[in-house]
Amino acid sequence: MSPRKIMTMKDEPCPVARGVDVVGDRWSLLIVRDAFDGMRRFGDFQRSLGVARNILSDRLRKLVDAGILATQAASDGSAYQEYVLTAKGESLFAVVLALRQWGERHLFAPGEHHSLLVDKQSGQPVPLMSPRDADGAELAPEATEVRKLA
Repeated sequence: MSPRKIMTMKDEPCPVARGVDVVGDRWSLLIVRDAFDGMRRFGDFQRSLGVARNILSDRLRKLVDAGILATQAASDGSAYQEYVLTAKGESLFAVVLALRQWGERHLFAPGEHHSLLVDKQSGQPVPLMSPRDADGAELAPEATEVRKLA
């Protein structure tokens, strides 16, 4: 029996396909979400997510390998290892925010309780993200097109 080849999108010309290949599974994005919320330790991620240890280990390793998380010695001097977002990982903030706002708008009944992301300085909810054109006007999907580059 031959070993099963793992299919990846690393050679795919579509940026969305490549992005999904790296962070498109449920656990990876939730790990990134928790890292934005300040989680750093394996046990904290596991408690928050309720994910099996082997799956969490695998996803953390993949996120480190992809340069989204980095490992460092624990800030309290203990023997633990911590996972911190890299600059590449921090740049996923807009992705997590867009998914959060989409979920708030489409996946909760009116009046249903959910978490709320607020600006620490003002205490106000983070404004709805919206793509803008070069002049600052809101950009609708039909006003865009994908151009294949040679």
